[in-house]
Amino acid sequence: MPDQSLSQVRTPDAPAAKPGVRASGVSRRALLGTAGATGLVLGAAGGAVGYAAAPAGTTPLTALGAGRAMFHGKHQPGITEGLQARGHLVAFDLVAGAGRKEAAALLRRWSATAERLMAGEPAPHDDTDVARDAGPSSLTVTFGFGHSFFGRTGLEKQRPAALDPLPDFSSDRLDKARSDGDLWVQIGADDALVAFHALRAIQKDAGAAARVRWQMNGFNRSPGATAHPMTARNLMGQLDGTGNPKPSDADFDKRIFVPASGEPAWMANGSYAVVRRIRMLLDDWEKLSTTAQEQVIGRRKADGAPLSGGDETTPMDLEKADANGDYLVPLNAHARITRPDRNGGAAMLRRPFSYHDGIDADGTPDAGLLFICWQADPLRGFVPVQRKLDRGDALSQFIRHEASGLFAVPGGAAKGEYVGQRLLEG
Repeated sequence: MPDQSLSQVRTPDAPAAKPGVRASGVSRRALLGTAGATGLVLGAAGGAVGYAAAPAGTTPLTALGAGRAMFHGKHQPGITEGLQARGHLVAFDLVAGAGRKEAAALLRRWSATAERLMAGEPAPHDDTDVARDAGPSSLTVTFGFGHSFFGRTGLEKQRPAALDPLPDFSSDRLDKARSDGDLWVQIGADDALVAFHALRAIQKDAGAAARVRWQMNGFNRSPGATAHPMTARNLMGQLDGTGNPKPSDADFDKRIFVPASGEPAWMANGSYAVVRRIRMLLDDWEKLSTTAQEQVIGRRKADGAPLSGGDETTPMDLEKADANGDYLVPLNAHARITRPDRNGGAAMLRRPFSYHDGIDADGTPDAGLLFICWQADPLRGFVPVQRKLDRGDALSQFIRHEASGLFAVPGGAAKGEYVGQRLLEG
């Protein structure tokens, strides 16, 4: 569970609009006032700072509901956007007899559905009305291909070398039934019903072409829940979002996205997602004192500052020692081991969700992290860092990797295209 996590900055929610009565039959798009050419005006932090006047008889949405991500673009949505309050991860396998033609039709349906839902519109057909009263709520839908997809569709020659299976790690306790898959879909939104609505629409669109292999649900802190924008916390209570690469970094695109001239050509401007279900052994973790927890991580629990001093964004001084000559940041501290400069510059963009799937019969919570990290090449991003963690991370005795997947996520679809079209029709 590398320390390079997403530094999320969001504008707190605008004050809720005064209660009003929505006119019957008004679409989600009309509710936003985006039916005309004006559309939403989005601020740099991703929240809506203004939108066109709503039709008579409707009440404007708050900033949370009006936030909108774009489906079409250079990259797929759901990679560089801020953390969302609710997430669903789902993998599908093509059914027996389904091949390239059926996969292309499926991605065409999924892309059309994602485009409409992300704009705050109903699904193209058989909409369930679950999200009828809500705006887009920063919904994103992201699609990827697993290693097995290429054999199922006769596209083995187009399979990227970077999609080779991940190596085994000594800390893995993987459930094969909840790992891998032909196709992967990531759904995120700032409203739970909007996210579920998208999940249900994607599942229905799969029709007879694909069946669900596994599905996982996650969450993060809701935007505006804190007095000011701040880094999110995970279920261990640690600030989890300090050392992530930032889009403003000069080498951000090089680290996270496949270059336009990269191979294979259909992956231009795409990325690779490593997905891991990491169970946190919270009962054991919570027995530690706060000081002991901080020694495991290498950062202060209260504010995320390195144990070498300063504040959350202060560079960690790995050579700083106390009066006894002991390093302030222990040699096996998680934050020390995951430093890019200690891993040949390996970096990845983490965009996780927490999860809680109930309580076991013995009272142990089934809870932890749905770890999702993005990189231009997992052999230079995730793999070297995880190998090093495997050899001596102090955190390893408090977590367990229970499921895993690696997916090739192509670049964004241009207007009139569907995701993966350059692969499936190339």
